[in-house]
Amino acid sequence: MWGSSSGRLTSITKSIKQNTSLKKSPTKIVRSQRDHIFASFIAYCKLEFLIVKTSLNHFALEYRLILKANQMAYQELQTLQKNFMSA
Repeated sequence: MWGSSSGRLTSITKSIKQNTSLKKSPTKIVRSQRDHIFASFIAYCKLEFLIVKTSLNHFALEYRLILKANQMAYQELQTLQKNFMSA
């Protein structure tokens, strides 16, 4: 029983580090570090909720989010170009 629990904890820790930018904290002040860790944990919880809700894995969910963000950015670029050309 301890082995499976330990393995799950390792999996959770790895997921938090990889998917929520926990390791990329540029902070040096303890309070900022604590806030960053808390925000990373909240991001992990939201990510896990989306994974359960959508039945996608981390990579598929990340791909969909990046794709949607790129589509929205491209649409905004098109709008800006149209406004710039008409001005």
